[in-house]
Amino acid sequence: MSSSASDAVHPVDQRLPIGKLGALGLQHVLVMYAGAVAVPLIVGRALKLSPSEVALLISADLFCCGIATLIQSLGATQWFGIRLPVMMGVTFASVAPMVAIANANPGVAGAQLLFGAIIGAGVVSILIAPLVSRLLRFFPPVVTGTIIAVIGISLMRVGINWIFGNPFGPTAPSIVDPAYVKWLADVTSPGSAIPAVPKGFAIMPTVPNPKYADLTGFGVAAVVLVSILLIVKYARGFIANISVLLGIAIGAVVATALGIMTFEKVGKAPWFDIVMPFHFGMPLFDPVLILTMTLIMIVVMIESTGMFLALGEMTGRKVSQQDLAKGLRTDGLGTLIGGIFNTFPYTSFSQNVGLVAVTGVRSRYVCVAGGVILIVLGLLPKMAALIESLPTVVLGGAGIVMFGMVAATGIRILSGVDFKTNRHNAMIVAVSIGIGMIPLIAPNFKQWMPHALHSLIESGILLASITAVLLNLFLNGARQDDAAVIAAARQAEAH
Repeated sequence: MSSSASDAVHPVDQRLPIGKLGALGLQHVLVMYAGAVAVPLIVGRALKLSPSEVALLISADLFCCGIATLIQSLGATQWFGIRLPVMMGVTFASVAPMVAIANANPGVAGAQLLFGAIIGAGVVSILIAPLVSRLLRFFPPVVTGTIIAVIGISLMRVGINWIFGNPFGPTAPSIVDPAYVKWLADVTSPGSAIPAVPKGFAIMPTVPNPKYADLTGFGVAAVVLVSILLIVKYARGFIANISVLLGIAIGAVVATALGIMTFEKVGKAPWFDIVMPFHFGMPLFDPVLILTMTLIMIVVMIESTGMFLALGEMTGRKVSQQDLAKGLRTDGLGTLIGGIFNTFPYTSFSQNVGLVAVTGVRSRYVCVAGGVILIVLGLLPKMAALIESLPTVVLGGAGIVMFGMVAATGIRILSGVDFKTNRHNAMIVAVSIGIGMIPLIAPNFKQWMPHALHSLIESGILLASITAVLLNLFLNGARQDDAAVIAAARQAEAH
């Protein structure tokens, strides 16, 4: 910070020159950009929406990221905004349950159910924010570290499917034998003689799909991953901070050269468009889905609490329980706004907390500038169409890093947990991760259970969260330890 700054103005409230604000705000946007646009891409494709509708989700997401960031860092009324340098983005914790909802209900009907669940969870989150700010003692580092590790491991499946192809649709591992498809077409065409039935005839996928795990796509994903690793190893400062974004850009260039990536959609997209609420029609409110998303929001708000306490420590501004409640209410308000504008649950992005630590710039107006940049990007459909045009293999190479970093963050938090003198902690981690893996390894485990329970138990993250909280209560009891929570949040520099 400059020594000429007035002693009366706290570094958090310092207004920097416009040029510097713009550059630092853009850096915050670039650091979160890959994470911010990944979620609408994952969920839009899981909902089987058209490319133009996925692009619309990306625009809406950037627009709402900006709105939520402005509310959080500038403050709005005495109820909302922690007024610290916080960037808001879509939480990865919500991806697994949202993909489960999307897979079960694809298309516009699924979108209405999903946005209904998000709006419901946003309203509940606003109401329970003051309560959650008092629940901290149920989420010591052994619990939050385990939950974040399971989130990363669960998301790995998404990144790996991006590289090789999804288990459903055009890139499924197997397809129906083309000879059988031809026979069926011949039989059903009018006026044709019925040909002999082919040997072993079956309208079941029995032949390996040439689109699944093709080596060109695999090579592109490898280029992205290697590029990111080389940038991290040899670059310094700002360039190293945006390694994931640069890796994606390099992958896009390679994919374009190989003819995998094309730009017709970018050409057709308008330069400017307003994000409209309820694009997919009025939302549908399903109580079980709202409960599922609310449970995810509670986990997210606890994680945010740790982030806010760590930010308070970094910026030298004491964070009171009222401040915490304001910050958490804004998570809920951002989520409510997200549901209305066809996007997803919001939280404070922890990689940006890491950036505050790296740059040493503590002014919240840097994040206000970042919020304005995000709103502008959200009004430019060509940008969204460009991102939507990225082949999944490019995102897959980056996904390994992004989702792996989530798991690594959980492991980093767990590294500060006392396993030597408290043998119960190892048991909490072991059992919670084991139970969190059930939906990943055995997705049909719930087939004989009541149908109403399915959406609650198909998220490994949720199962691991509930298990970790209950086991910690049972084995360790509930002790308030703010210092441990702050230490854990400081470990978690990357979401």
